[in-house]
This record gives sequence, C-alpha cells and structure tokens, in this order.
Amino acid sequence: MTDPYATLGVDRTADEAAIKRAYRKLAKELHPDRNADNPRAAERFKAVTAAYELLSDKEKRAAYDRGEIDADGNPRMPRGFDGFARGARPGGGFRPPPGDSAGFEADFGDILSELFGAARGGRAGPRAPARGADVAYRLAIPFVDAALARPQRITLRSGKTIDLKLPPGVEDGQQLRLAGQGEPGPAGPGDALVTLVIQPDSRFTRDGDDIRVDLSVPLATAVLGGQVRTPVPDGDVMLSIAPGTSSGKVMRLRGKGWTRRDGTRGDLLARVMVEVPVGDAALEKLFRDRQAAAG
Repeated sequence: MTDPYATLGVDRTADEAAIKRAYRKLAKELHPDRNADNPRAAERFKAVTAAYELLSDKEKRAAYDRGEIDADGNPRMPRGFDGFARGARPGGGFRPPPGDSAGFEADFGDILSELFGAARGGRAGPRAPARGADVAYRLAIPFVDAALARPQRITLRSGKTIDLKLPPGVEDGQQLRLAGQGEPGPAGPGDALVTLVIQPDSRFTRDGDDIRVDLSVPLATAVLGGQVRTPVPDGDVMLSIAPGTSSGKVMRLRGKGWTRRDGTRGDLLARVMVEVPVGDAALEKLFRDRQAAAG
C-alpha cells in the first residue's frame, strides 16, 4: 500500500478534520454504489478507506509516523522478534487490540451513513429497501376558495380523487404533503407533494390578512347617501354609504377578509370610487349654475 497521506491527498501535518474531509470527498466519489461498472474505483475506495482507518487512529498514526508500522499497519520489526507486535496478527495487517477500533468503526459508519444512508457502523452492507418516488402536483385554487380555506378536489396520477383540505392562512406557493399517495415501492409508497397556486381575482386583492376591493358608487348615492351592493368572498352584502362620501374613502367590513391560521378572518377594505355620469345634461346645467353663482 502506498503512503496513506498520499492516498488521501493530505500533508503529514494535516489535522483530524482535514483528514476526515479528504476521506469524505474521496469516499463519495469512489463508493461502489456509484461505480458499479468500475472495478478500479472499487479498489481505490478500499485503499482510501484503509488509509483513513490508519490515519484516523491516533495511536496507529503516531506509530506510522515513527516508522514502527508500515502503510498496511504491519510492524516493521522482523516477524518473531518479540512475538507479534502490539496489534499485529498472523497473516499480516495491523488490527488494534479489542476496544481500540470502536472509534474508527463509529466514525467510518457515520460518514457512510451521511453519504449513502448505510447503517451506522456498516461498511458495505446491502441497501435498505427504498420507498417509492414522491410525485409532484400543482393545484390551481380560486382566490375566493383560498380566502375561505375551502376544500379542493384533486385527481392523482393513480386516478384516485381526493378532497384536499386547505390549511387556514394558506399562501400562494405553499406545498402540502399527502403521505403514501406517491409511487409504490418495496418499503412502501412515496408521497404526493401538492404545490398550491392561488389564482388572481379581478375584484379582490390580498393585503396580508385583509382583502381590498374598489367599490363603484353612483354620484347621487355619494352625495345623498344610500346603500351599495358590495362583493365579499362569502357573496355580496349591502354597504351603507353616508351622505357626502368622497372618492378614495376606505370602508372596513370586519371579519370579511382572509382566513387566518387561527381560523379567524381579517377585514375587507372597500375603497369608494364615485361614478360621474357622462352626458347628463341636467347635472351639467346644475354645476354650471353653481359655478356661475360662485362667481
């Protein structure tokens, strides 16, 4: 085996963190699961793993640096000189005495578990059965339905139809997960991931938990007062207009806005837009007379 420092591509002065980073990178590139048709990658994976096994053990690394063991962990002194050196065993290959290997096994297992999902402490065991794939959907929701958190019907790829309950306070682009409604798999089905797309409404605009609407009010009603039919998400309501109401005035209808997360609702804010009639001779004469009287 070549020098373990060279195998991992690190300097002899590298600290434990640098050695672990180097091994993590190489293990990810060379792992047999990613190189099934590349036997050379498998051999390199064994080499970098052996190098990491030696250098991640403080005692073995120190023994190697002092020249007491070689890159394979074998003692450099003649075989039989003083029995087997500490940790050596017939057939070659340095192995620590019982208890010394626990740190490496756990560390090695943690790295493989993070990179490949292997069982903790496992080296190259069989993969666990996989769940089925998740399936992504986009569901268009009318503005009013989203405001009121009304359930929506969705048909899945399997042909199954589900009544999807919208969460209060739903947001555009929010994703809902339907457990077990994805593709089948050996370890169970995946999930359905539904992205909610709230459609615009020509009448309404959302403003946080409130909803804004422009309210057309006839000139006569604005001057004399009266009632105007006003759209709200629940349907139309009659809104009282005080005499002398000007354009731009905002009137608040409490509890007629967007459904909040706690189930309560914001307000509807209606902005008065006074309609001035065109071609009304009597109205034009009235204002001309008033202008003339004013001087």
